[in-house]
Amino acid sequence: MTSKAPIHPCAVLALAVLFPGAGHLAIGQVQTGLVFAFYALLLALFTWYLTTPEISVAGRTAGGLFVWALSIPDAYRTARLNFELWKRSER
Repeated sequence: MTSKAPIHPCAVLALAVLFPGAGHLAIGQVQTGLVFAFYALLLALFTWYLTTPEISVAGRTAGGLFVWALSIPDAYRTARLNFELWKRSER
């Protein structure tokens, strides 16, 4: 049975690194992608306003960066699983 190939996991990884939630959107997990993007933005703003201007930009947005960092391996792992399952079904 021939089915359409899912997006390659490396492409999903690249998208996930570029924008929070983009990797999940690419593999069709729209709700998960939007949740990751929302919480990355929310926590970035939260930590931005809780810190002082003397803190670096990375430190001031640490909450959002943390959520973004969690979304990257999750999107890649899911894309890799989907890709491997597709390859097995094509045999």
